[in-house]
Amino acid sequence: MRTLLTIFLTITTFLSFSQDKEKEEQELLAQQKANNFVRQGNELVSDDDYVSAEMEYRKAISEQPNNVAGTYNLGNSYYKKGNYEEALFRQQQAAKNATDKVDKHKAFHNIGNILMKNKKCKEAVEAYKNALRNDPTDEETRYNLGLAKECAAQQKDDDKNKDKDKKDDKKEAQDKKDQDKKDQDKKDQDKKDGDDQKDKGQPKDDKQDKGNSDEKKEQQQPQPGQLSPQQIKNLLEAMNNQEQKTQEKMNAEKQKGVKVRTDKDW
Repeated sequence: MRTLLTIFLTITTFLSFSQDKEKEEQELLAQQKANNFVRQGNELVSDDDYVSAEMEYRKAISEQPNNVAGTYNLGNSYYKKGNYEEALFRQQQAAKNATDKVDKHKAFHNIGNILMKNKKCKEAVEAYKNALRNDPTDEETRYNLGLAKECAAQQKDDDKNKDKDKKDDKKEAQDKKDQDKKDQDKKDQDKKDGDDQKDKGQPKDDKQDKGNSDEKKEQQQPQPGQLSPQQIKNLLEAMNNQEQKTQEKMNAEKQKGVKVRTDKDW
């Protein structure tokens, strides 16, 4: 029984070892193929043939999905073509898959560069810090970190100014709205006061007009013991007529008493 158990364990161990070895050989073969594709891609990049290089890097990733060199170089080819979004995605993959600090440093450094291109300075600061954590001696990364910090500070100030401008514009708009409302309310109140004054003043004017009319009538009506204007006018006309008749009579009498001269006879 013990012999059979020993034989069984021996066979199981051998099979497991064989499987592990086969798997290791397959991974090694995939890595070799992936590395070959990466080398071919690098040569094409040297000739500025980024399209063909991209295809080779993709083949490398297809053979070995966690191939850092393939992912990293594919990200670089996208960066050179100006496709920053895809470049950022590939560099992030490379940083995630990298097991050695050198590879991590390079990936994070490039992530910082891409973020700076996209004007994401605050995020770039963190990327450069991660790069320096993996290689504190890289002066280029340290220099880029300084630029990213200045850029982030400037963007923060700009955002504050924008917020202030928005608040000022909002307050100005509200003040104008309030002033317009006050002006309109004043116009409405002035109009209402004018209408009220007009309504209140009308009876007074009518009464005043009535009083003036009554006063005129009183002036036209003769007072007891006084002649009316028409009677005075008639009386004056009669006196004038009488005076004229008297004058005509006196003139006739004068004319009658004057001696008429006759022509001399020859």
